[in-house]
Amino acid sequence: MGKRIGILGGTFDPVHTGHLKIVESFLNSNLIDEIQVYVAPGPPHKQKRSLTPFRHRFEMSKIAFSDFNDVLVSDLENRLPKPSYTVHTLEYLKKKYPDDHYYLCLGEDNIQIFKTWYKYREILEMVTLLVAERPGFDSSGVESEILNKTIFADHEPIEVSSSAIRKFENREMIPEKVQEYIKKHGLYKNRHDARSISKS
Repeated sequence: MGKRIGILGGTFDPVHTGHLKIVESFLNSNLIDEIQVYVAPGPPHKQKRSLTPFRHRFEMSKIAFSDFNDVLVSDLENRLPKPSYTVHTLEYLKKKYPDDHYYLCLGEDNIQIFKTWYKYREILEMVTLLVAERPGFDSSGVESEILNKTIFADHEPIEVSSSAIRKFENREMIPEKVQEYIKKHGLYKNRHDARSISKS
């Protein structure tokens, strides 16, 4: 009997309190034994914006989730062939750990566009979707083939703008140890869309 594993992917540029809260909600669902956080090297759908180098996003994520006993931060997607698609990550995991059961952890915004994901039907064959549901969420616009493979987890969302965080407009939304890392390495200070975090 394998483990019940939640898969949470993202760029985490930077990791913030919203990420921590949604992980808490997934773990509190009691459906999974642990969450594996996969830092994306460069998701195909986000190629228009330059990303902070992978090594920094990976280190910030490890720092942010270090207090969680049941969270593992992985660099697997940076080691797999590019481009990085969720279906390829899941195929690798299912082949390597066939006894484990996987839940793909999503926010409700992603389930609404899940049909646009690369090979989404193949993903549905491999996992159950575990979706953090906002109060009052209307799922009527989501296709039945997706809802039939979906379980909703209770979640009280925090409104977070990653672009605002990169401008350091919501400093309180960045874990203190991550702030220290950002300042130490001078991250975001040369971005066209950001003021210098490192000078604050």
